[in-house]
Amino acid sequence: MHNWFECKVKYDKMMENGMQKKVSEPYLVDALSFTEAEARIIKEITPYISGEFEVANIKKANYSEIFFDETADKWFKCKLNFITLDEKSGMEKRTASYMLVQASDFSQALARLIDGMKGTLADYEVASIAETALIEVYQYMLDEEAKPE
Repeated sequence: MHNWFECKVKYDKMMENGMQKKVSEPYLVDALSFTEAEARIIKEITPYISGEFEVANIKKANYSEIFFDETADKWFKCKLNFITLDEKSGMEKRTASYMLVQASDFSQALARLIDGMKGTLADYEVASIAETALIEVYQYMLDEEAKPE
């Protein structure tokens, strides 16, 4: 089970025109606690940011599944409604669940979502897909998984 935390990092970014601009960028990390999330985001972004930075905010994110695609550069938040039948009343019940999909555009995000959900036995409907501002997602890996052979 993954615990996802959205971390906002503030720093001075060098723009293409040579000017420096203060930016706040969101990242997603897999961690056990807020403290570990802060430590992980500092470790992950330190090589990419020159100068000082600040972890301005950390909040828990409620993604039940993340579909990675290393060839894509955008992240899409997808809301799915799982449809179940309430045995007592006989009414349909919809339970919302959120997925994160890495894709190049909206249509690819929808295709990757449907492909990722192929093995699902439960009935569901795609309620919404929206592009997020996430820069990167850092999934937890064991040391032996991270080492190339």
